[in-house]
Amino acid sequence: MIMNYVTKIRAQIDIYARKKTSNLFDGSYKSIYQGNGLDFENLREYIPGDNIRDIDWKASSRSGKVLVKRYIAEKRHNILLVFDTGIKMCAHTGKLEDKKELALNAGGVLGYLAAKNGDQVGALYNSNGSIQYYPLHSGLQNVEKIMTAYEREKCSGYESDLEKSLDYMLRNIRRKGIVFVITDMAGICRLSESILKKMTCQFEVLVVGIGDADVTNGSSFRVEGQHYIPEFFSSNLRLAEKEKELKESLQAENEKKLLKYRVVSTMIHSREEMVERLVELLGGHKYAGIR
Repeated sequence: MIMNYVTKIRAQIDIYARKKTSNLFDGSYKSIYQGNGLDFENLREYIPGDNIRDIDWKASSRSGKVLVKRYIAEKRHNILLVFDTGIKMCAHTGKLEDKKELALNAGGVLGYLAAKNGDQVGALYNSNGSIQYYPLHSGLQNVEKIMTAYEREKCSGYESDLEKSLDYMLRNIRRKGIVFVITDMAGICRLSESILKKMTCQFEVLVVGIGDADVTNGSSFRVEGQHYIPEFFSSNLRLAEKEKELKESLQAENEKKLLKYRVVSTMIHSREEMVERLVELLGGHKYAGIR
């Protein structure tokens, strides 16, 4: 298999690594394994400085001593990429880049890092009502297969149904692992608290948000290349202020909902900032206190 997408992803990561340090980048990726990426080994007595979340209260009650759980790292981790689809993914980002293309590249970076770490990567998305599932496998060829399949997905002509994908995941995937939900602001808004609660009980969950274009930024706004905003409308200052307020309010509501379930998220508007935003996401998960 010719790995066109993986080659491009590697180039993007190399550019970032030259600007930063590879140690920072590797450490950010490994930081996501603070919860389900560890297997229980045994108990030991509490030492000042231990995480109180690791205290086994039942065992402590029985023994009369404060005991904490010890963990060992799994040899392999399971990484699942859940992509959003539907007509809204055919639109532009705030930097006038294709939303679906940016989602594809974000998933590719995460899949590439996982594969290079020896982890298994899977993916799923809703293709106009039909769930497309790619089981967990290791290796860069598997990442290339996932990216090729999602790139070929025709998102036009139907509405998004992200929760159907997530419901499929909850019903059919029993392996513990880490789930990256790749959607946009509207997709996050539509995530019910019920589905978030179920997801975070079963998996580690991180959200990658793909930004939306501003209708009032003075540039053409596109969905499927068909619809353009007239200049007199897009340059309206009062409308621009209202749009800004609405987006800020929606963003705040989304963040509040995700933080309630200790889900770390990021918002990406361009390929230029993508790798850095993903590094921040992975690093932020380390300090989220998830389980």
